[in-house]
Amino acid sequence: MSDLEAEYRLDYFEEHGFHREQCSECGAHFWTLDGDRATCGEPPCEEYGFIDDPGFDESLSLEETREQFLSFFEERGHERIDPYPVAANRWRDDVLLTQASIYDFQPHVTSGESPPPANPLVVSQPCIRMQDIDNVGKTGRHTMAFEMGGHHAFNADEGTDYAYEGEVYWKDQCVEHCMDLLAEVGAPREDVTLIEDPWVGGGNAGPAFEVIYRGLELATLVFMQFEQDPDGDFEMKDGNTYSRMDRRVIDTGYGIERWAWMSQGTPTVYEAVYPDMIDFLKDNAGLDYSEREAEIVHRAATLAGHMDIDEAEDMESARDNIADKLDVSTSELVDLLEPLEDIYAIADHCRTLAYMLGDNIVPSNVGTGYLARMVLRRTKRLVDNVGVDAPLDELVDMQADRLGYQNRDTIRDIVRTEVEKYRETLDQGGRRVRRLADDYAEQGEPIPVRELIELYDSHGIQPDMVEEIAAEKGVDVETPDDFYALVADRHGSGQAFDEEEERPYADRLEELPNTDRLYYENQQRTEFEAVVLEVFERDDGTHDVVLDQTMFYPEGGGQPPDHGTLSTDDVTAEVSDVQIVDGVILHTVDADPGKGEFVRGQIDATRRRRLMAHHTATHVVVHAARQVLGEHVRQAGAQKGTESSRIDVSHYESVSREQVREIEHRANDIVRSNVQVKQEWPDRHEAEDEHGFDLYQGGIPAGENIRLIHVAEDVQACGGTHVARTGDIGTIKVLGTERVQDGVIRIEFAAGDAAVQATQDTEDALYEAAETLDVAPDEVPETAERFFTEWKERGKTIEQLKEELAEVRAAAGGDEGEEVAVGDETAVVQRLDADMDELRATANALVEEGTIAVLGSGRDGATFVVAVPDGSAVNAGEVVSELASKVGGGGGGPPDFAQGGGPDVDALDDALDDAPDVLQQVANA
Repeated sequence: MSDLEAEYRLDYFEEHGFHREQCSECGAHFWTLDGDRATCGEPPCEEYGFIDDPGFDESLSLEETREQFLSFFEERGHERIDPYPVAANRWRDDVLLTQASIYDFQPHVTSGESPPPANPLVVSQPCIRMQDIDNVGKTGRHTMAFEMGGHHAFNADEGTDYAYEGEVYWKDQCVEHCMDLLAEVGAPREDVTLIEDPWVGGGNAGPAFEVIYRGLELATLVFMQFEQDPDGDFEMKDGNTYSRMDRRVIDTGYGIERWAWMSQGTPTVYEAVYPDMIDFLKDNAGLDYSEREAEIVHRAATLAGHMDIDEAEDMESARDNIADKLDVSTSELVDLLEPLEDIYAIADHCRTLAYMLGDNIVPSNVGTGYLARMVLRRTKRLVDNVGVDAPLDELVDMQADRLGYQNRDTIRDIVRTEVEKYRETLDQGGRRVRRLADDYAEQGEPIPVRELIELYDSHGIQPDMVEEIAAEKGVDVETPDDFYALVADRHGSGQAFDEEEERPYADRLEELPNTDRLYYENQQRTEFEAVVLEVFERDDGTHDVVLDQTMFYPEGGGQPPDHGTLSTDDVTAEVSDVQIVDGVILHTVDADPGKGEFVRGQIDATRRRRLMAHHTATHVVVHAARQVLGEHVRQAGAQKGTESSRIDVSHYESVSREQVREIEHRANDIVRSNVQVKQEWPDRHEAEDEHGFDLYQGGIPAGENIRLIHVAEDVQACGGTHVARTGDIGTIKVLGTERVQDGVIRIEFAAGDAAVQATQDTEDALYEAAETLDVAPDEVPETAERFFTEWKERGKTIEQLKEELAEVRAAAGGDEGEEVAVGDETAVVQRLDADMDELRATANALVEEGTIAVLGSGRDGATFVVAVPDGSAVNAGEVVSELASKVGGGGGGPPDFAQGGGPDVDALDDALDDAPDVLQQVANA
């Protein structure tokens, strides 16, 4: 008997005559009104039973299905809330993308720390599940982008210290709602099965039902009620034990796309969700089937539930199974299905990209940006493979338009930019693949998965391209069916923070009360009084002091800590660092002020003032950057300082000098407006409703109420210290911009007197340059350009003279070097103490005369250049390798031209003396 069997025996089931059965095929337990049912109803135990025979009374579009779901639960007391972005890292720091509706409420609501926006509530949440990417198009039911309809209720025991308490509703009512919805749309209750499938995740667990109708899973009902506990009474499928929580969460997931599919009975979910786009793609690609072929494809759709890379041994065996049932060869089935599967995947991937780019994710090499780039490049490859003659930005725009995004011009611009970057990457990466294929051809081994993933990560090279190039070299490639899921998993942790420092006194810290933070009451104040609650001695002889209250700001949000002093009548301790640990603020000092002592705190006012100016300036610069570069700009990192600060923002192009000037102008307009910098502490959900998740530019704060900082039109959740009015910043000077990684631009700037100093430093450099050039400061650019042009021309003249000298030397031939016979060819062996450019020029000139060139130089170590005419029997790379070994080095290159050398200049002449023999040996090899 399962530990959870009692949890599944609901009063609702008993009252309505449900039976608990065990599937004769897979062994799973399920609940049904049909006492004669033998199987659970889910593929592969049963096939789809709704293709060409819709399971609901009315055929509905995706939009109509969504509204039907939301309205049903609204009528039953649930408040409809707006969906969250697909970028879950806007409000969570443990994941990247939104994969379920419950993600909207983790961790703050599910932990009881914050109340839900409504209780109960209903939402249709756009989601992206990268782990399904390899199944998309193949199974007929998997989509990477989808809407999860969720009705949620948050329950807690009476008297607990959570942000909500009491029972809203629990398992019986949840199941009743689901069954009533199915009955309302026309599904006979006796045809529905509820499969027992315990849920585990993130340290929590609970019983759950998979709701199956006509072979299709339409919903999952999860009852989050356990937490991991080594002494718990419930052992779950992950092998851990769990105990009951004093909170209980209804976590449901209804596949809105699947409900629309069930209502239409189309061959796959893709025709139900993307009918217009699929018609466009099929027509554009010229995809057309004969009557017999169309029948095979149609029949295959009813069996597509077997095509699941997570469960099938591999895709090939799944194809074989379906081909056998259709009485066709696997090769014919593949030829018929693969182009159509590519078109299905293109439609789904374009919707995924519309969600990502519409929610202002910028493609890059990390985090959500990496995942967006991966999807985009895979989609581009699919478009090219299937022969769709339409720009990718146009295809993505079709979905962005349908989804109602307002930033469609930016979306198209990003896609065009990324496609061009991809082309450049493929040009470079193709050469790398050929070298790799040569290496594995020599080893007689296939190219392994790890190399495939590295090629994709570094160059964006898709596995099928590697397979094409490797086939030319006769090399196999190990391509797993779930390749893209493996790549996504490699980048999907979303961990955005470093591990906290281990403190030997951590247990004692937990016993101390939270420090009262006076710096929020008056950020301009720099003196205060406090009582020392505890002193911890550190290994380096310093001390960490805990006070009952403090004006010292602890390091956080990219803002360095305050410095200053703590003084008693007997001791003045310098504060060199301030950190916060779970609400307790630690002041690192060079002397022990004494536990229980009364201390006077003095903040370094100049440092505090500069840090406040730079922190407020950071908000101003980000706001100005969004105005100039676009609403997709988001903070990707920041570091404030006293002399300058930097802000990293997401952006898909380099920033021009004109854009930098405009950002600086707009930032200083805000400074000159001298508006008040306001702070408030609103309810978290009210703040999110009013301002959206762009609030969390600098991190995700905890708590029911969050601190907002208003700077002109910019509003951000922020825990830092700020000036009272924007005019207190003084001025903002953008010092420069650079691309720190693909998709991320760093803006460095200075504020206040630091900005003045930075401007003066730039002027000093200009005046020094003017003095050196003996011109006026305003003439420096023109003079520098003239000097640079003259320098380049002089360089060209030198190169030309070198080439002419090389031709003269080549014409002299044996007069300046030793002329030797190598079979039917002639070689010149010569020491020429010149730089590498001159050696190469001379060697090329000799080759033009039909002569093999072997040149050595002792100018910078012992170096060799060997060049041979076309059709020569001599391999230049082998000659250089042999000669370089004689001077303690190495070298090589292609057969027609090579260079190398070593450190032993004294051995150079002996090596050149041996050159005729080396040439003869290589020619005879």
